[in-house]
Amino acid sequence: MSFLLRFLTWWNSQTLNTQFWTWRNGVKVGEDAVGNIFYKTADGKRRWVIYNAESEASQISPEWHGWLHHTWNEAPTELAVPRREWEQPHQPNLTGTPGAYVPAGSLYRAQPAVRSDYDAWRPE
Repeated sequence: MSFLLRFLTWWNSQTLNTQFWTWRNGVKVGEDAVGNIFYKTADGKRRWVIYNAESEASQISPEWHGWLHHTWNEAPTELAVPRREWEQPHQPNLTGTPGAYVPAGSLYRAQPAVRSDYDAWRPE
């Protein structure tokens, strides 16, 4: 069953075709903290990533994202991207997970906020 899933689905890591293409044309550039592996062709024109888990683009850190989209030529393993003191660590998109942001007035909160700026209308 695992072979069939890998053959037919792309969101469970790489398909057999992608694995063959990577084996034939890919040069491994590096790996990030999450375990995603980054490749490029020998001439450097094409760049791609093999995800460690589910194929979710928000798992890629900004440094590797910039390299994938040709924002800079050097990979983060070759030349470290300078970080500012105010920058927070990378966090993937948490929408649809228990860690998602829920504003104070949302119905999805476990405890709805007590409203002090609204008085319900009462007939006299």
